[in-house]
Amino acid sequence: MKIFNLPDLGEGLPDAEIVEWHVAEGDEVKVDQPMVSMETAKAVVDVPSPENAVIGKLYGQPGDIIDTGKPLVGFLEAGETAEDVAAETAATHTEAIDTAAAADPQHAVTTSSDAEQSSDSSTQSAAASSSAADDAAQTQADDAEDERADTGTVVGAMETSDRVQVEALSTVGGVKVSPAVRALARKLKIDLSRVKPSGADGVVTARDIKAAAENPHLLAAEQQPPVSADEPEPKVSEPGQLGATASPDQARVQSQDPAPYGVETSHHPARGEWEPIRGTRRTMARIMSESHAQVVATTLMDDADIHAWQPGQDITIRLLRALWAGAQTEPGLNAWYNGKDNVRMIHKGMDVGIAVDTPDGLFVPALRGVHKATAAELRQGINRLRDNVRDRSIPPEDLKDYTIMLSNFGVFAGRYATPIINPPCVCIVAAGKLRHDAVPVLGGFEAHRIIPLSLTFDHRACTGGEAARFLQAMLKDLALPQ
Repeated sequence: MKIFNLPDLGEGLPDAEIVEWHVAEGDEVKVDQPMVSMETAKAVVDVPSPENAVIGKLYGQPGDIIDTGKPLVGFLEAGETAEDVAAETAATHTEAIDTAAAADPQHAVTTSSDAEQSSDSSTQSAAASSSAADDAAQTQADDAEDERADTGTVVGAMETSDRVQVEALSTVGGVKVSPAVRALARKLKIDLSRVKPSGADGVVTARDIKAAAENPHLLAAEQQPPVSADEPEPKVSEPGQLGATASPDQARVQSQDPAPYGVETSHHPARGEWEPIRGTRRTMARIMSESHAQVVATTLMDDADIHAWQPGQDITIRLLRALWAGAQTEPGLNAWYNGKDNVRMIHKGMDVGIAVDTPDGLFVPALRGVHKATAAELRQGINRLRDNVRDRSIPPEDLKDYTIMLSNFGVFAGRYATPIINPPCVCIVAAGKLRHDAVPVLGGFEAHRIIPLSLTFDHRACTGGEAARFLQAMLKDLALPQ
């Protein structure tokens, strides 16, 4: 069997999560036919087949996480059948069990005293043996992996194709839908067959799914099975009223005053349930941990007085312009730092990673060419990134290689923060909630509009003086009328 390993999906991420298989074992696939939808940190990508072949084995189920470079699909080779693969798998598993038994004969022999053990102990022993067998089988599979032909390592650079199939449409419940929208519908528990499509050619869009989740009445009515005339109509009690079948004793109990404060009246525990961290949040957790381990972060805070602004000023555009003003004064903060090799790269231009908060987690798309773009071009780029993030259709190349970072958490709440840097960047600026403050002017006071700023920098690559001069240049630029 020829093994096809999970390719690098173009984002430099170590793994991806299986969203949905489009093929099954035994299916014939053609070159470039989508086989599986994989969710990376930021997008859902369809992985195409690199050749015309027959599927012999699928490695993983929806929800499983596959490491980049590990087996994803097995293709049958010439003359090989699915029965051969099943027999080979069974033989490998049996051999692994024998290996585990030889390594630990105490668990391989059943005695009369073993038979008298409790069912819990038997279950635990079986689980331990199965785990050992699985580990041995995985070891053998890893040893054999190097001898197998890998048909691709990078999507877009396969042996048989140089195209990446992203957002290929498929039909679900009679409607056309892309992998990203399909994943969104599954997450929000929306029945695709009941969603009214608004896209071209009857395609269901992410906006359709979100609209259906926010307004369930927009969904097409489900067909309910008819109620038989022989079945009695169920009796439903209104909230706060007694059921029709309540006895007098029950009525007296239900009419009593509620239990006093502190008395447990519900059988439901106060705690929630553990749930796995998936997709964007899983990657966010990994990146935050890496940042905490790698970056020596220090934060400066100050207020920008924008009292002189002319009406109609775009706050985000002015913040972006101020970042470039700061970089012109202190270029060292618009840079990358490699702590392993102790080198840094000071950038001549500026691509800003703009932090975007979503229900799925934090996205940081890159706004390119901030140093040379007009205000109108910057606004157009921001709107495009916002829409792409909202629809989960943002290209992988827009999620990396920014030179500096900006967060505008003040649209929600908070004045100051200690924002987190994504290496290899060395600086992030965060804007807090705009406020009016009393400012002394010529012996009196005036109410000025103030934007609080927090600048976190990597102290390995920048000095405190450099960071302070960068922030000072930003404050001066933001103080200008326009």
